[in-house]
Amino acid sequence: MSVTASAPGKINLFFTVGALQPDGFHEVVSIYQALNLRETVSVTAAKEFSLTVSGITEGVPTDETNLAIKAAKFVSRSPLAIHIEKTVPVAGGMGGGSADAAAVVVAASKMCGAKVTASETVALGSDVPFAILGGTALGTGRGELLTPLETAGEFHWVLVPAPFGLSTPQVYRTLDELRPKPEERDAMPLIEALRKGAPSDIAPLLHNDLQQAALHLRPELQETIDALESAGALRAMVSGSGPTILALVESADEAMRIAEACGGIATSGPALGAHV
Repeated sequence: MSVTASAPGKINLFFTVGALQPDGFHEVVSIYQALNLRETVSVTAAKEFSLTVSGITEGVPTDETNLAIKAAKFVSRSPLAIHIEKTVPVAGGMGGGSADAAAVVVAASKMCGAKVTASETVALGSDVPFAILGGTALGTGRGELLTPLETAGEFHWVLVPAPFGLSTPQVYRTLDELRPKPEERDAMPLIEALRKGAPSDIAPLLHNDLQQAALHLRPELQETIDALESAGALRAMVSGSGPTILALVESADEAMRIAEACGGIATSGPALGAHV
C-alpha cells in the first residue's frame, strides 16, 4: 500500500524578530502565505525507513537527518519508504523541508490510521504546523501559534532562488549583532490590506526583519531585489532567512514575464495546506 500527499512551500509576508530569549530562541510575529509550489511525497510500507528524492535533489540529505524521516517516525512505528518530488528551492527560506514533513505526516497518518493534529507537529519544527494548515496565517511565539487570516483573491509572486544557501542560525545571530534592540512594528495594517486584496496596498507593507542580516552576509542579494523591482515588481525582499528573494506582482501574466526576465519562478497563493 502507498499513500501520496502534497504540501505547500511558504513565504513570509511579514516577519519581526524579538530579542534573544534565555532558551536561545526568538519570539517572532509572522504572516505566512502558502504557495502553489508544492512538495509531493509518497509513503510505502517497507522493511526499514528510507528516503529517495527526485526533482530538486542537490543539497537534500537522504539519511535520518532529513526531517521527512523524522516525521515518518513521529507518526509510524512501522518502517516506511518515503519518496519526495521536490519543487521548492532547497535552503531558500521557503519551508520546503517543513512541507516534506507535513506531507509525510498526512500520508503516514492516512496509512496508519493515526490522528495527529497540526499543533502536535511543532515537535518537528515551527514551520510544520503552517504547512499542514495552509492558506494565510498569523504566526506568533516561535511562529507555530497560528491564527488563520482572511484574504481577498489570489496573489501573484515571483521567487528567485540563489545559487548558495544561508544558515538560518547565522542569519539570526547576525541580526542580533547588527541591531541594538528590536523595533516595534504592527502587523495589523498588512492584515487589513490582505483582507481587501489590492496588491498595490499590500506591497509597501511587506516586511522582513531578517533582510538586514541576510543582506549583510550576502550583499549581492540586493542586486536581485533591484532587478525584480526594475522589471516591474511592486515590491521585492528577502524571503524568511533567505537567500530566496520574493516579489509581489500585479497579475499571473506579469509574474510569468518578470520570472522569465529575472530567472525566477512564477507562482501564486494562498494555497491549500497538506492533503492526500
